[in-house]
Amino acid sequence: MSELEVLENVGSNAVHRLRAETLNAGQPFMINVADLPKDQCYLEYPDHSIHLVSYIKGKNDFVSLKKLSSKDGTLLRKRLGLV
Repeated sequence: MSELEVLENVGSNAVHRLRAETLNAGQPFMINVADLPKDQCYLEYPDHSIHLVSYIKGKNDFVSLKKLSSKDGTLLRKRLGLV
């Protein structure tokens, strides 16, 4: 295994651990995806729902644009390797 592959595994494991800890603490986990506009991301909640949200400047908050269906949430998790 190359040094780059080792670093990728370490980073991936850290994200998976942080996600689990965040959700277990009852907090939403932010999922950034490169193909979304810069002010949008997904928030995954402890109840397993995922919302597409947009950041509101000046309020330091997010507004939900869309709640993903259970199927779409599962597809997103699979695509991002979060399953």
